Amino acid sequence: MGKVYVFDHPLIQHKLTHIRDEQTGTKDFRELVDEVATLMAFEITRDLPMEEIDLKTPVSNTKGKVLSGKKLAIVPILRAGIGMVDGILKMIPAAKVGHVGLYRDPETLKPIEYYVKLPSDVEERDFILVDPMLATGGSAVEAINSLKKRGAKNIKFLCLVAAPEGVEEIKKEHDDVDIYIAALDEKLNEKGYIVPGLGDAGDRLFGTK
Repeated sequence: MGKVYVFDHPLIQHKLTHIRDEQTGTKDFRELVDEVATLMAFEITRDLPMEEIDLKTPVSNTKGKVLSGKKLAIVPILRAGIGMVDGILKMIPAAKVGHVGLYRDPETLKPIEYYVKLPSDVEERDFILVDPMLATGGSAVEAINSLKKRGAKNIKFLCLVAAPEGVEEIKKEHDDVDIYIAALDEKLNEKGYIVPGLGDAGDRLFGTK
């Protein structure tokens, strides 16, 4: 059963407050998202497997622990997810980066896959799927479907703010996926926006409307 982790680290919460602020401009918004992604990457990789090696310090022989070589992939949901990738890569620079693109069908309002590009060794990698916002959960569920259809077996979902409705949707459709969030917000409003949320993450990241 997948778990839900809400990060309460003071640095994450401090930066998230400024991300939410409507007065925060594009440049600062982008930098803050990058910084929070780095801090969250530190937490999401806490369970990476380690192995012990022999080494020599300037003083003596000793043993040390290093990552055991687990293959990782970061996959942003286009387009807003791109804003979190570089921050995560600062912590795990050897990770490969894939992409999943989705658009909303104007009639059914359901997300439709239009672009998927993943590392060739999908079945051998653990995936971190990233998107700044988890609202209804429709896009996240479809992105997870896209990864699983191509052989992904171990997927974590990472986002900044989530609505309870979106968390429940992922848990219902993919109960094997752990969810990592900086804040679990109050609800969705009648237009499907997270309350209090942070507005449209893609527009605020890229300066569009």
